[in-house]
Amino acid sequence: MRPSALFRTCGLGAALAAVAVTLVACGKGGPTAASRPAFARARWRVLPAAPVRVDAYLTTAWTGSELIVSGVCCTANDGTLLRAQNVAAAYDPTGSTWRRLPAPPGDIADPVARTAVWTGGEMLVWGAFKASAYDPSANRWRFLPHAPTGHGIAVWTGREMIGWGGGCCGDAWSDGSAYDPATNSWRKLARSPLAPAQHPLGAWTGRRLILVVRGVDPDSGRPYPASFARAASYDPRTDSWRRLPSPPRGAGGTAVWDGHELLVAGASKAAFAFDPATERWRRLAPAPFGRPASSALWTGTRLVLLDGPRGPGYAYDPGTDSWSRLPRLPFPAHLDLSAVWTGHRLLLWTGAGAGAAIDSALKTTAHAASDGRTSTGRHK
Repeated sequence: MRPSALFRTCGLGAALAAVAVTLVACGKGGPTAASRPAFARARWRVLPAAPVRVDAYLTTAWTGSELIVSGVCCTANDGTLLRAQNVAAAYDPTGSTWRRLPAPPGDIADPVARTAVWTGGEMLVWGAFKASAYDPSANRWRFLPHAPTGHGIAVWTGREMIGWGGGCCGDAWSDGSAYDPATNSWRKLARSPLAPAQHPLGAWTGRRLILVVRGVDPDSGRPYPASFARAASYDPRTDSWRRLPSPPRGAGGTAVWDGHELLVAGASKAAFAFDPATERWRRLAPAPFGRPASSALWTGTRLVLLDGPRGPGYAYDPGTDSWSRLPRLPFPAHLDLSAVWTGHRLLLWTGAGAGAAIDSALKTTAHAASDGRTSTGRHK
């Protein structure tokens, strides 16, 4: 595939924008009720414009104090790269300020920005062909050694960045690898029982990586043989896989770990939860909308599904098995919409056109779950 076509396929096609919302806790219950974000009463607050815009390969990470964004700016409307460049910036919610960062390394035609995880000291960015790391304390980027495999999903375990799957066009991969910052080295994962997948769903539970795949060949559109698993867990301590029960029909979209179960929703109105302790799936209350979600995150009490084309999305409360609508965004909705949870703020970003950048903050007493960034995947 030519680079220009790749940008048209994978790019955001619009300028970066960030938004935040201030929430007021609702209800008269005890600590649990008071700690849940009151999305119905929330108000969005627009903050300063970012010093960069991102047209393609937007990647982000929350460091504990700043939101780091990176990607490719200034692609032409037809996808050509004549004036394109790598860009990066950081947003500090405390001071409500942006600062421009050094440009990420790498050739524009060989993008370095696809998936990012935060290690506690660096933002690791795993691209299509190269990987890099940004150290905020040194304000410096560096290349990582060449990865032995690609990835369709990547998570941080507290020690390693683990990636699995991936592919492009009619290809899908079924292998993975892990990067250890302490040794600056990669290792290839043991062979998995899963069917190949370009966009696997999954999350890090604190001990294992749970993955869910569609099990459909992207080239032929036909299901892979039943000998391939549709769900499995990986234990990095033993470098071993465990085959899990297949997800129910209709499961897909996005996935997050809520501390007890893997919540899978966002492909349709169907929503499910998988409990690794019992290895059983259960059906959740149906989502209010049947369109594919742009992305998902876990706030510590709620699963938030972002609905880019119609904006802004819905929140699911496992405690009440119910959904609530998020407030309408203060800017036109776009196809691509993503977010990070800071522990007490929800930061959203999307294409806003004309180089605009919008930011706002979400205030609540809720605390974010330890999620290893609770990495999410999306079936496409």
